[in-house]
Amino acid sequence: MLTLSRVSRRYGETIALDGVDFVVPENTYMSLLGASGAGKTTLLRLIAGFEEPDQGEISINGERIDGQPTHLRDIGFVFQNFALFPHLTVAQNVAFGLRYRTNAPLTNETEIKDRTEEALELVGLTGFGHRAVSAISGGQRQRVALARTLICEPRIVLLDEPLGALDANLRSRMCDELKAIRERLGVSFLHVTGSETEALTMGDKVAVLANGRIMQTDAPDTLFSHPGNADAARHLNAWNIFDASLCRTSALDGMIAVRFDQMDVSAAGTGPADRPTLAAKYLTGEFNGPTALSFFRADDGTLFQIVDHLSQPRLPDLVEGQRYDLHFPPQALRQFHGAA
Repeated sequence: MLTLSRVSRRYGETIALDGVDFVVPENTYMSLLGASGAGKTTLLRLIAGFEEPDQGEISINGERIDGQPTHLRDIGFVFQNFALFPHLTVAQNVAFGLRYRTNAPLTNETEIKDRTEEALELVGLTGFGHRAVSAISGGQRQRVALARTLICEPRIVLLDEPLGALDANLRSRMCDELKAIRERLGVSFLHVTGSETEALTMGDKVAVLANGRIMQTDAPDTLFSHPGNADAARHLNAWNIFDASLCRTSALDGMIAVRFDQMDVSAAGTGPADRPTLAAKYLTGEFNGPTALSFFRADDGTLFQIVDHLSQPRLPDLVEGQRYDLHFPPQALRQFHGAA
């Protein structure tokens, strides 16, 4: 189990991480979701030992690792750009850690060859060992980087936006393969991403990092359906977040979040009396295959998005520039107090 306790990191006046408490349980695929600049990569670098925290402790299974050299932490790191050696073959890249690690490097060529072939088989690259890394695809390079990490049997694997350089189809396939590989190995993966879809798809648990702090950690379905605060909801890109004062005839206060797919639209002045209702102007629509996304602007400037599933459409015909009533069932809202 990886544990961060009260971990902070500053760069001059900038606070990258602010007293982070975070746990990655044993045998878990943990997704860490955050926007650019949220501190995701800084957190990984502190765990790996590329940097040290200004405050706090980092431990694995109760053993403190902060302050230890990187090569003694027994942690695997898969970089976003793969960081492969271009002058080495696939097999030589994978075997590099075995040959040159500080503790007990291998010198038996037969054992190195066997371990390398096992690692390549694990990531689906049997028969690719002789190839140059420049002669294989981006997805294959991703697997080589993973095999190079896994061959040294780390206690935890850190993945820094590992799918960011791949196209959409390959990204989807690699999601399935990464999860399957992790399950076979039984080690924990900590997968950092800025994509809410990727985080929810990959993680057994998902943590949301914002403003240098962990805002919420939960199972993907719980996080998506029940964000605990406005920051968590905002990172899921599925919730309209707005001030309750926009709603007519409502006793609500503070900030409200309502999912894109749980808002309905009626002609201006015709919103149901038993539902919280607000006025907004229709801006434009966006067709996304099985769904359509409609954009509205409230009087205070808040942007609203409403998803309509085209197999069961529920929105009326909308006219750009025209005002409408947006409404939702009371049980659909999440209410937050404090800062937005």
